[in-house]
Amino acid sequence: MPFAQIVIGPPGSGKSTYCNGCSQFFNAIGRHGQIVNMDPANDALPYPCAVDIRDFVTLEEIMQEQQLGPNGGLMYAVESLDESIDLFILQIKSLVQEEKAYLVFDCPGQVELFTHHSSLFKIFKKLEKELDMRFCVVNLIDSFYITSPSQYVSILLLALRSMLMMDLPQINVFSKIDMLKSYGELPFRLDYYTEVQDLDYLQPFIEKESSSVLGRRYSKLTETISELVSDFNLVSFEVLAVDDKQSMINLQSVVDKANGYIFGASEVGGDTVWAEATREGAMMVNYDIQDRWIDNKEKYDEEERKRQEEQAKEQNMQEKEVDVDNEDEWEKALKDWEEKQGTGYVR
Repeated sequence: MPFAQIVIGPPGSGKSTYCNGCSQFFNAIGRHGQIVNMDPANDALPYPCAVDIRDFVTLEEIMQEQQLGPNGGLMYAVESLDESIDLFILQIKSLVQEEKAYLVFDCPGQVELFTHHSSLFKIFKKLEKELDMRFCVVNLIDSFYITSPSQYVSILLLALRSMLMMDLPQINVFSKIDMLKSYGELPFRLDYYTEVQDLDYLQPFIEKESSSVLGRRYSKLTETISELVSDFNLVSFEVLAVDDKQSMINLQSVVDKANGYIFGASEVGGDTVWAEATREGAMMVNYDIQDRWIDNKEKYDEEERKRQEEQAKEQNMQEKEVDVDNEDEWEKALKDWEEKQGTGYVR
């Protein structure tokens, strides 16, 4: 049974950086992961991809042939793939059935594609139906949006809309969380934003953002959106700093539970130790995110730096031990050969 992540999010949220981090992370834990680029405008990939949508259609060609702008061209490109998807499905089938790969789909940043445009939804539904794939949507949102109450409410609506549109298990993630402290002090603790607690407390701050007549109407709209999000009670967030090892471990543990990977294909994926540890909860560290990323960030960063230095030293020592062992084995093999040959060979 094949498993995959669908990585979505607004422009600049760190989708390609996350996919590159996943590639390195999967290599480290022994999982055979492959990345699929779904963005026809992305011609500077930071990772090697197994399947590239640009092999089927490029944004530049669409814009020139159809006389469309960037957004319209991208929508047309995704629609074109949806209409001629057979070859694309064959390539994905080869990855999941022959190579037994765990896939990560790096999607475009245009929010229309996963909020109200159906082409991406249809593509993944076809893969789900024909290849029996198990997906989890990873919705990355820049943590900078937390700093503005009105923008925070807008990304809540965006996250909710994508959850309803994609109709798949979805993990919403505040990315670049290691940058949040540099943006200034927040009116509430970080877990208030990740757990989407009582949004009524935000209303005074939203009103303070814009005091004009138009601003008051905007404030009323934001209040109504907050009520809508609260009524559904579906949205919550994880946090992520791609360069932080424990942060990646925690997020991948949540994703593996959401798409069912830890209960199914670990033997195929080659990372049985990781899967077993995740099932037992041994990999996750439940630290207080306010303490980790805001109150005592420097302390945690220093501890992580020292831990990495110690691991690097241990790895160097192990490599030296391996070299010594290989040399000893060579000496022993040479002596055995000399005895069998009876040459009395003197070096």
